[in-house]
Amino acid sequence: MPKVNWNEEWEKNYDPIEVDDLVFVRASFHDPAPGFQYEIVINPKMSFGTGHHATTYQMLKHQAEIDHKGKRVLDVGSGTGILAIMAHLLEAQEIEAFDIDEWCVENGNENFDLNGLSTRMDIGTIREVNPQGKFDIILANINKNILLDEMEIYAELLDSKGFLLLSGFYTEDIEDLLDHAAPLGLSLYKKNSKDNWAALILQKD
Repeated sequence: MPKVNWNEEWEKNYDPIEVDDLVFVRASFHDPAPGFQYEIVINPKMSFGTGHHATTYQMLKHQAEIDHKGKRVLDVGSGTGILAIMAHLLEAQEIEAFDIDEWCVENGNENFDLNGLSTRMDIGTIREVNPQGKFDIILANINKNILLDEMEIYAELLDSKGFLLLSGFYTEDIEDLLDHAAPLGLSLYKKNSKDNWAALILQKD
């Protein structure tokens, strides 16, 4: 087989992402683009969360609809760190982020550095990391089963009138998640879908 520069091939096929005129998500080898409110630089390696997937795209849009300024934000299953970076751009005061995958943590911290975050991503599940205190906003783009399993923890960590942004599941799963959230004092604030992938904003009573 001929020798191939796989990094170069990967770069050719990794396109920037435009989330309306809100945010331009690019790799460090892409040129900046004018006309966007925000720019995020992500070198994803093997981590999830580049903005290409409908769930990440919707989470970014939902984040822009919630006031982050001066807020305390928790990013659960942070992946590349893209949602934590968006929270930083939206002027969150304090951001905590973690992931179960060591590769994600390493990559996420590199992306934090690229975007001017002093936050360091932790490793482990939410039970292992055991975040403390109350958060104004919790971000969780994972999958349905984990969200259902951890929903009670999110509710406990969320301050009154705080927002829980969820994605990583299909539109047909929305009812199950809302049924699970209601007894925990979490009610639907907004929902959206793209390519049959759903995203919810829940608010705590």
